[in-house]
Amino acid sequence: MRIAQIAPLYESVPPRQYGGTERVVSYLTEELVRLGHDVTLFATGDSVTAARLVASRATALREAAAEGVIDDFTAPHVRVLGEIINRASEFDVLHYHNGYLHFPLSRLLRVPHVTTMHGRLDLPELQPLFREFRDVPLVSISNHQREPLAFANWAATVYHGLPPDLLSLGTGHGGYLAFLGRISPEKRVDRAIQVAERVGVELRIAAKVDDVDRVYYEERIRPMLQNSRVKFIGEIGETEKSEFLGNARALLFPIEWPEPFGLVMVEALACGTPVIAFRRGSVPEIISDSETGFIVDSVDGAVAAVQRLETLDRAQCRRVFEARFLARRMAEEYLAVYRRLTWERDAAAA
Repeated sequence: MRIAQIAPLYESVPPRQYGGTERVVSYLTEELVRLGHDVTLFATGDSVTAARLVASRATALREAAAEGVIDDFTAPHVRVLGEIINRASEFDVLHYHNGYLHFPLSRLLRVPHVTTMHGRLDLPELQPLFREFRDVPLVSISNHQREPLAFANWAATVYHGLPPDLLSLGTGHGGYLAFLGRISPEKRVDRAIQVAERVGVELRIAAKVDDVDRVYYEERIRPMLQNSRVKFIGEIGETEKSEFLGNARALLFPIEWPEPFGLVMVEALACGTPVIAFRRGSVPEIISDSETGFIVDSVDGAVAAVQRLETLDRAQCRRVFEARFLARRMAEEYLAVYRRLTWERDAAAA
């Protein structure tokens, strides 16, 4: 098939450091190429891919914003839509990963299209928008994610997948607990610190701080980092994750929001590292309680779960990863969606 993958422009594909959506787009794109498909990736010019790259701008928006050379993040994405209009006839299917700006455009193009929603969908402003565009085919990344918009045109739920050799099975001999991701109110790193304090185990935090969360970090979290059991590492890249997660006894995922997926949980399982996660969002779909980790409802529950980590088998965590969360499975499920959309378009035309 001739497939267009349309990525957001906030990060390169794959991102140099943090960037879950762009990372998944990369895994999917490369796997589709390996499966023999003709793939074109619409992304930033600093992206690296085996697919054909179409770049509407040279560098990632996050990098440009850090350098103070861009203020408008919408304009570059509109330029991408213009490129799609010009080249739509080159493709059998258009796969969008960049939100909903293209919804009006998609009604005008005759090419089958699908949009993966990567973010939270419980915001009230989304209700009238998705009711207006309830004909647009969508893919959710967990069943829980789609619940606020159950009336929308859901084509499938496709869980994210990773390449099998991206991360390796670790021993957990570092003895510490890990927190990986972003420091923000909904990620609740403060809970992770409380758990580490109560069980007397070192906590290592590998996380970035966005500008929007800078005040929260300075006022609420930074004072907590003075604890002798807490080691703040900062943002890490892809090549550092295997060691960071593989040496950890467990990943703490103490979220306080409806997490659409939580890629870091799968990354931990790929390293054989069990996950102690709060029961929110997609967590019960990703973690098998008492097999690949523990699902808890409070800090007390997380503390008790740390005491039970020795009952879990790290090799089993890796086996579950290989059975459920490989990029090949993700690509094949998306191909099934593409083919169904193409068949429906041809049937309607006939």
